[in-house]
Order: sequence, then structure tokens, then C-alpha cells
Amino acid sequence: MENRSKKIEELFRRGILAKEDLLAKEITSEVLDLLEQETDLLVLNADDIDAIAKQTTLVNWYEIDSSRVAAEKERDDELYQASLQLFKKSSLSLNPSPVSTTKHDVSSLETTIEENAEEVNFTTSIHFTNSIDLFQGDEESKNLSPETSKVTIVLSYENKPHKYDISDFTRFFISRHSFLEGLLRQRRELQHTLTINRILGKKERENISLIGIIEEITKTKTGNLIISIEDLTGRIKIIISKNKKDLFRLSQDLIVDEVVGITGKISDGVVFVENIFWPDIPSNHELKKSERDDYVLFLSDVHVGSALFLEEEFERFIQWLNGSIGNETQRGIASKVKYIFIAGDLVDGVGVYPSQEEELKIKDIKEQYREFSRLIRQIPTANPAVVNIGKTSTFPGFDVLMYHGFSFDYYVANVDSIRLAGGYHRADMIMKFLLKRRHLAPAFKSTPYCPSYEEDPLLIKIVPDFFVTGHIHYSCVANYHGITMISGSCWQNKTTFQEKLGHEPEPARVPAINLKTREIKILRF
Repeated sequence: MENRSKKIEELFRRGILAKEDLLAKEITSEVLDLLEQETDLLVLNADDIDAIAKQTTLVNWYEIDSSRVAAEKERDDELYQASLQLFKKSSLSLNPSPVSTTKHDVSSLETTIEENAEEVNFTTSIHFTNSIDLFQGDEESKNLSPETSKVTIVLSYENKPHKYDISDFTRFFISRHSFLEGLLRQRRELQHTLTINRILGKKERENISLIGIIEEITKTKTGNLIISIEDLTGRIKIIISKNKKDLFRLSQDLIVDEVVGITGKISDGVVFVENIFWPDIPSNHELKKSERDDYVLFLSDVHVGSALFLEEEFERFIQWLNGSIGNETQRGIASKVKYIFIAGDLVDGVGVYPSQEEELKIKDIKEQYREFSRLIRQIPTANPAVVNIGKTSTFPGFDVLMYHGFSFDYYVANVDSIRLAGGYHRADMIMKFLLKRRHLAPAFKSTPYCPSYEEDPLLIKIVPDFFVTGHIHYSCVANYHGITMISGSCWQNKTTFQEKLGHEPEPARVPAINLKTREIKILRF
């Protein structure tokens, strides 16, 4: 941009305020395009420009600003720079093609599969520079060649319906509390945790720590939070003061039924909170890479049977898998695909939402599944749709957690940090929210399921290498504490029901990951 005033004017037009150090830095048109994707960015400095230029997912500016504010409070610029470098290191890096470039939001990190085999059309590729990790549970595949990586069922739950009573629900929540308490007690700050009944007998203003399930969250007239928390021995009120700004900001993400750790001081039978802890994922989780040069694909929300099903695009995907279309590079990837994960909504169903029948091409549920079977049978048999992959005698394999994502709607609607940062466009934030709580639906009412098990089946007991979801029909790839988080795309145009929910589909995208290099490509059909 030619001068300071034009630079300020252009940024202001895009709703962004510029800091002084930015005005001496060149801002390219490509960076300006990227800025349009960052809806929660308000103030821009020179460091932010460097981060944006290298970023392939939407940046969580709330976390960056928090690091900046914390550093300014301590008057320690090294603290901020260290946080910034850690952010850059753990993000995705983009290697644009020398021929053409695309916008760097995650939904555009893609290459179009062409039927013209002469034309090379891979425009971008991405790879992780930090660790990747994941959970898993599926069924064994059959007729695999000796060279095909072994598939193992890690966890599987069978629903056994019966007449439920209070004891079923009690057992359900006790199992949740017990597992997550074990994780939280590993934290140094919570190693001397007391039960609630013992805390109630403590002296005034004594330091305490506790672990419990959140029962209720209310706000006082003065704006402070009062939270009722319980464990197996009792119930206690805790107070989070709005004057503790960093703590109060963290508390805005608290939800009912989740298990947290608390430190604070006891006074008049009430705990005044000083810190909050979540079970979370270990930050030192290893980034695994396979010995074999194999690819894994991630799909979701096929919705066969819908009049809006993208049959032509899905057929093109299958043709590519069979090596019938694509240029030499694209066919090379197809030949190395060994695993395909489909994270739910294989068919559109019948009677799922009002007036759905008007948007159905196949109105019989069994016929929908028959059509899906016809399509899926065209995939080469060397590509099993299975989980827990890549295990050999010298490599432990990858754990894959597959969850369709039904609970996502609840957290988009009820967690401000997710809703205000982009909602359904921020599957990465939703998945991080769940991983941090080590549960796929910490609020009991966020998803319909029955307490038919000895323990809560939605606990994330095994730290995964890949966390694969769908449901929101919007593709997203991100990394958190060594876990690759992938939200699948879809194969259906927007329905009236999705429009009411606020979904903005981005169909016919397939994330493909090389298990040897961990390089990621987004394939567009």
C-alpha cells in the first residue's frame, strides 16, 4: 500500500484498527484477503501479519491477545514473543504452489480433481510442525492384504436397553467423575484435593482444592458467578469474582455437568475461586509418523437419498479412488489410499425434520442404505473404512476418535467463546472445547443417549492421534496438543433445516493425510 493514510483507511474499512508498528510494514493483497477470514480480529500489529501470512486455519485471536495482555502486565516482552513463537510452531504451515495461490482459510486449502490427466492442479499443501494425536473405536475389516496396516478395535460399546431407574444415571455420572478426577489429580495444584464434606469443616480463609461436577451456574446482581459444584460427599457453592478478569474470562466457558478442578479459599462455607483446571490433553503428546507411505481420507455427511445429494461429485470421488480421473500426482495419491473414515450421516433418513419429505429423492430408508451400499462398493477393496490404523511390529499405529458431532449444536449456542468466534465455522474450537474436557458431550442434555453402560461411553479415555467429526457440513483441519482435529465436509447442498440451524455447507471436500509425512491436502471434487 502506498502510504500510511491509505493503509489505515483500507484496514479501517475492513473493521480492523492498526497499531503503530504495522504502518511501516508492507501489507500485500494476499494478506488483506486473509484478514477478511479473521472475523474476531480487531487490532492488528506487525507480529500478527507474520502469523497470518503463515497460517492455514482461522487464528484464535482471543488467545493471542491474552498472551499480549499478560506480557504487558508483567512488562516482559519475552513472554509475549515466546507465546507468539509457540503459536506459530503449533499451527499449520502453508506451501503455496509457484503457479497459483488460494485463500488460506482451511476450507480453501484444496486441490481440484480434474478429469484432464494432463493438467496438474494441486495448488496448496499443508503439513503439521507439531504433534498429532487421536482416539478411536470401530470394527475390524476383512480380506486385508499382509501389506495393509493392521486395524484394531480399541473401544466398542453395545447398547442394551432396559427399564432405567435412578441408579443407572447415578452410576453413569460416578464413572464420569471417577475417570476425570483421576486425570485432574495428576496436576501439581490438585494433588492435595479434599472432598467437599471435609472442605466444609475447614478453617476460615484456608487454602483448599477440590474436584467436582458442576450442578448449576448463576450470576449475581453485581455480575459475579455463583456455581454449585458437587462430588460423592456433598455440594458446595463457589464464587468467581468479575474483578479477577482473566479467571472470569475462563469461567465464561464453564457448562453444567462437566468435571473441573478448583483452587481457592474457604469462607463461611463458600469457596472463593482462584483458579480453574480442566482434565485436558497432555501438552507433550507425541506426533506420530508411519513407516509406510500411506494416505488416509476423512469423509462425513454423505446424505444419500436427499434430493440435494451431490451424486455427480461423489461419483467423481469414487472414480478418482479407482484411478480413472486426475492428473499423475492425484492418481499417485489415490493409489496410496489405505484407509477411509466416514463420520456419520451416510443417508439422509426419513422424518428427521419437518417437511423433509419434500427434499427427498429416495423416500424409503432401506432404499437409501441400498443406494449408499451400491456407491461404497465401488471403492477398491484395498481401502477399508476402518479405524485404529497403521500398527506394525515396530510402530504402535494411530488411534482415531470418530464422533459425528451431534452435540456441536449445543456448544455453538451456549458457549460464547465459540459462538462469537464464528460458531459453525469453528469446528476446531468446538473440538478443542471437548478435548479439554475429555468428553464428547459434557453437558448431559447436549446429546440424546441413555445410561445403558457401566461407564460413560462418551469419555475420551484414550488420547487420540486424530479426532474426526462431521455434522456441521463445513470442512476444518487444526491441531491441538498433538491431536489432528478434522471436521469432514459433506455431499449435500444446503437444506431448509440446515438454513434454520445456521449451517453453511462447504460440500465435496476430502481431507487426505499422508501417514508417513503427516502432510495434508484438501481434495475438492
